[in-house]
Amino acid sequence: MLAIVAPGQGSQTPGFLTPWMESPSFADRLQWLSAVSGMDLVHYGTKADADTIRDTAVAQPLLVAAGLLSALELFPHPADAFGLIGVTAGHSVGEITAAAAVGVFSAESAMVLVRERGRAMAEASAVQPTSMTAVVGGKPDEVLAAIEAAGLTPANNNGAGQIVAAGTVAQLEELAANPPARTRLVPLSVAGAFHTVHMEPAVAHLAGLATSVSTRDPRTRLLSNRDGLVVAHGPDMVKRIVGQVAHPVRWDLCMQTMADLGVTGLMEVTPAGTLTGIAKRNLKGVELFNLNTPEDLDGARDFVRRHAEPANNGGPSQALNPTWQLIVAPAKGSFNRSADIGEGALLPELATVGTVANLREEIPVSAPYGGQVVEWLVENGDPVAPGQPLLRLQPFAESTDATEVTP
Repeated sequence: MLAIVAPGQGSQTPGFLTPWMESPSFADRLQWLSAVSGMDLVHYGTKADADTIRDTAVAQPLLVAAGLLSALELFPHPADAFGLIGVTAGHSVGEITAAAAVGVFSAESAMVLVRERGRAMAEASAVQPTSMTAVVGGKPDEVLAAIEAAGLTPANNNGAGQIVAAGTVAQLEELAANPPARTRLVPLSVAGAFHTVHMEPAVAHLAGLATSVSTRDPRTRLLSNRDGLVVAHGPDMVKRIVGQVAHPVRWDLCMQTMADLGVTGLMEVTPAGTLTGIAKRNLKGVELFNLNTPEDLDGARDFVRRHAEPANNGGPSQALNPTWQLIVAPAKGSFNRSADIGEGALLPELATVGTVANLREEIPVSAPYGGQVVEWLVENGDPVAPGQPLLRLQPFAESTDATEVTP
């Protein structure tokens, strides 16, 4: 199974888009996204220095444009890719890249959303000096305890060997003075305490804008940073992207879902290297590939051929087949079906159809659009995988013989 992932802030380096500008299609598209965002992304990606592209308001649109356009160079016809990709995810701002790549919203909407996200987060960061530090090594419980003792937030949990602490500069200095045992502290090249309460003003700004973003359901499995769950409802993913600005990134849970799915190959889009480095420590046996320049494209195509699914087991969304809709499992576990929902039942919008229970939690499963039950695809108590189809619905069904079920 093939996973495609998009990196977050801090992965950019001066001139990283220069090789891509040799591709006329990439260069033309980057000019277009520059116009959409009102920013000279060509300059930022090829000529600007490290301090300039470290600016949150610059870095975030630059990263989303780079990820989307490098993916388009690999998959010039995105519809051909959806049946090959088993799962996709993005780290922090990379969630916007991933969501746009699988059709939740357009590239143009992504650029406007990320431009406003970057500006709002930069403004929130300017209120007081804040930053982030990676805590490498140590025992997770001890690392989390030290972070809490310093008044910091574990803003990124990147799995074995790395948790990122975020907060005020004074709090980070306290952590540095009292580091957890057997750890190394690495200050990050970011300009704020992202994914903490310091970003709440940015959440409020984005929430007001997000209501106007036109969405569709993902065309393949899409994971959320909040909890590593498969998100099958476009509006839900947008809400999660907005809220994630002030909530910790659980990349460890995203990788756990990839492991549950049986991912065999993970490719990171431009600028690649950060997430494959994390995966090397956490996803043992998974082959990794960095797509960083046009010279990597032939190798990337071969990588896709070796790891792609012949058909996407996540099932088509309503966007692929408007005559029916699949409700899918958000995570691995045992599915427990809600009582009295038989074939022919009418479900109102957001009706709960059951839960997926595993060792960590019990996760409700709902029908976001409602509809008439056509067919159950699993039995009560069956083990299910992330993104596995559970129930087939006929949207907006009308039947005088159907029984309505309340959520």
